Amino acid sequence: MFGIKKYMAALALSASLAAGAQQKEIQYLSGRDVNHTVDWDFYCTGGRKSGTWTRIPVPAHWEQQGFGAYNYGRDYKTYGKNFRFADEKGLYRHKFRVPQGWKGKKVFLVFEGSMTDTDVKINGKPAGEMHQGAFYRFKYEVTDKVMFGKENLLEATVSKMSADESVNNAERLADYWILGGIFRPVYLEAVPTSFIEHAVVDAKADGSFRLQAHLSGLEQGATLVARILDGQGKQVGSATAKANKGDSLVQLSTVVSNPKLWTAETPHMYRFELSLASGGKTGYQTGDRFGFRTIEIRQGDGIYLNGTKIKMKGINRHVWWPETGRATRPETDLLDVQLIKEMNMNAVRCSHYPPDKRFLEICDSLGLYVLDELAGWQKAYSTKAGSKLVKEMVLRDANHPSVLIWSNGNEGGHNKELDDDYGQYDLSHHPVIHAHHRPGNAFHGIDCNHYEDYYSTKAIVADSNIYMPTEFLHAQDDGGGAAALSDFWELHWKEKRGAGGFLWALVDEGLVRTDFNNQIDVNGLNAPDGVLGPHRQKEGSFWAIREIYAPVKMLVQELPAGFNGSLPLENRYHFTNLKACHFTWALVNYKKPSDPFAGYDIQAKGQSIAPDIAPGGAQGSLHLGLPATWKDADALQVAAFDPSGKKIYQWTFRTKEGQDLLAGAVALLDTAATKLTETDSLVTLSGSELTVSIGKKDGLLQYVKPAASDALSFGKGPILVSGDSKLESVRTYAEGNSQVAEFQYSGALQYMKWKIWGSGWLQLDYAYTLNGQYPFTGISFTYPENFVLGAKWLGKGPYRVWKNRLQGVTDNVWESMYNNNQTGSAPWQLPEFKGYYADISWMQLNTVEGKFTVASPHPGLFIRLFDFYGLSGVKPHPELPVGNLSFLDHIPPIGTKLALNINTNTKSLGPQSEWNTVNGTTKRTIYFYFGLPKPTKGDKQFTMPAVNELL
Repeated sequence: MFGIKKYMAALALSASLAAGAQQKEIQYLSGRDVNHTVDWDFYCTGGRKSGTWTRIPVPAHWEQQGFGAYNYGRDYKTYGKNFRFADEKGLYRHKFRVPQGWKGKKVFLVFEGSMTDTDVKINGKPAGEMHQGAFYRFKYEVTDKVMFGKENLLEATVSKMSADESVNNAERLADYWILGGIFRPVYLEAVPTSFIEHAVVDAKADGSFRLQAHLSGLEQGATLVARILDGQGKQVGSATAKANKGDSLVQLSTVVSNPKLWTAETPHMYRFELSLASGGKTGYQTGDRFGFRTIEIRQGDGIYLNGTKIKMKGINRHVWWPETGRATRPETDLLDVQLIKEMNMNAVRCSHYPPDKRFLEICDSLGLYVLDELAGWQKAYSTKAGSKLVKEMVLRDANHPSVLIWSNGNEGGHNKELDDDYGQYDLSHHPVIHAHHRPGNAFHGIDCNHYEDYYSTKAIVADSNIYMPTEFLHAQDDGGGAAALSDFWELHWKEKRGAGGFLWALVDEGLVRTDFNNQIDVNGLNAPDGVLGPHRQKEGSFWAIREIYAPVKMLVQELPAGFNGSLPLENRYHFTNLKACHFTWALVNYKKPSDPFAGYDIQAKGQSIAPDIAPGGAQGSLHLGLPATWKDADALQVAAFDPSGKKIYQWTFRTKEGQDLLAGAVALLDTAATKLTETDSLVTLSGSELTVSIGKKDGLLQYVKPAASDALSFGKGPILVSGDSKLESVRTYAEGNSQVAEFQYSGALQYMKWKIWGSGWLQLDYAYTLNGQYPFTGISFTYPENFVLGAKWLGKGPYRVWKNRLQGVTDNVWESMYNNNQTGSAPWQLPEFKGYYADISWMQLNTVEGKFTVASPHPGLFIRLFDFYGLSGVKPHPELPVGNLSFLDHIPPIGTKLALNINTNTKSLGPQSEWNTVNGTTKRTIYFYFGLPKPTKGDKQFTMPAVNELL
């Protein structure tokens, strides 16, 4: 809701410390991020480019600079090698100068993150105890080890694998890439001998404000003064407290009247400036940003923020970019927050380790709820190792209002002896959870069990605990993510103890391998788990999630009978009334197959008055204010925008259906003569534009020859994809100038009726009867996939769909070039060309043999384009219909990687994931034109393209 301008303004505010005060001074020894690095001397002990001193940029992973060897965290399983004993190390040296003006101050050396064990020396002297743990900020006081105004030598030995087995178990033997090196910045800090080490705040929704200041070196009595500034830099409160000589902890408190509260929908930020004054002079000053908000866990009820129950629309995120791995990259932090919010999500789990601090700053400013997690991938840190890392994580992150919950490890990686440690450093005492994968492990009243199916989820939310799965719907390949999400989200939204959850995961974690000519490697099935590609390519689930999680919920899928210009809405914001949003509409006419361009032409557009609908599930109506001529358009588009002007979602409703929508696209003219001939084996229908032959013994299309081109390779159908059939009889006759061949069947298939029109169109009418449950129903043909150049169609797009992922696609005239992409693999050319496409009115395939068009006046047609997989495995899943070009009335759902692996099935993911229940007879008409259809009367064959606005 709050944009990048808000974030930049907040950063500017953070620099508003009083002039003349003594402040922490920082000198970077490395670069600030991967875009601004500093070269250090480097020696790698094993693998590529090892055994010689050279140079390496810092921050960076040494593998991405051509050093060492690659390994994935599950290599111990994949290759039978246990990498916990790997001896690959990186030796770093860097010369630096400490300003002469820092003499008399305390100097600290700070590492923001180093993988993994880091042993540091300054001028040959140990800086302190070796640090073990990759994802945490650690520091050493080096005042007595540096030379002021002179050159100093920093030496760091970084071991890729830790000497502490528990650290390896928690961080390294994991389902992600294992990389080495100093991957976050390194810098010096200088402070006066009397200073504030850190300050933690507890700012509640009622305006109460507490601050704990941790002091060091206080040699005389002093006064602490805290000023509280709002988002515009205006002082709105203050507090003072006395500190005596030697005090190490002082608490201040005050109350701010009517503060603007922090939520993901309204991320209002404040700042405190804390001064240490003595003798009327300000000695040291520091500050930090924070937000007023109260987080509560109400047992057996839900998670409450500022007194309002909230539900998590979340996703799991690793820090990742293909070229740079986990090394600090600020633009990725910003991009990921923007993409998560674009999906209408409100939460992120920082799996399986704390992120860069900048990511949390952006979550604060733009508004995302954060689960901040101590590493622990199925096994936990020891108490000795973990207690230090909890302290480092909490001291760094406790003041971020976006951080609502601490997660003490993942899937069994929970050292329960550390549960109480978080509150020692966190004044506001955020809740602590266990992100576990075993039922019955609820902690602090929250059950986070991973990968429950829909029906077990129903049972859990009926229990006494709050249920918030920290991982669910595993998004490998094209499964999971948004598939089945609608059912899960409706369940969580409506159930008292359903608190939402966190999808696995945001991105396919492909790594650019410098040892394989910079190819992207996803380590087989291990890493492509995202709804985004490695470079944040938007896969189909991205758009479906955006619709499912839209806080403005459209309560109809098509215009209701007697539509009077109003649409029913539900407000699924937690805090925002819909009157703060705005809405637009447009009436559009679609392009035709004969048009050289895809898209539509806008006939009229306008804005609607936003309805007054309260948050939390209240319902009401949006009165569009359409002109009286709205029925003349092909479709109505309605878009909702949040209070900051960002689009929430855009829905499209057809205002015409059936034959009316095909006007100008299909020309069924009976003015030209046609003829019919028969042999013992074939029935041939022909006219001036087309000749086709159908086998009399099998009813299959055998020969298709447009007048203007060679014969096409389309045929070997129609075949019923579900149910049996046996050809019983063939009857031929004339209807006006048109010729008809009618094939009667026994079994599920009743008849196939072919009719050739004088205008060159071929009509197929058919009917079949089924009773039971089926993965798919309809008919199939065959066409050589390698002949296909592309497709243009009027229907849902541009992405393919599944029965349990019909969201995120919208009506338009789409055009796509052929690609053989499978989701989750290189080259991530999206959208995928092959798959099931929904609500098709017409589709035109462009091939090396020429174009051909199919159309249907009946609603609900799915077209299957060629052979593709949803989930890779022993064999692709789900199974495809016979043939490779299918015209279907029902399509299958898709499961998830885990639904297959744990021997459950797709049906367990909810009602939309069950097979299709079909009872009775289905009738459909399909029109074919082989060649480029001639424009019908009134068509504009050549028009300028309309702006084709994607969602």
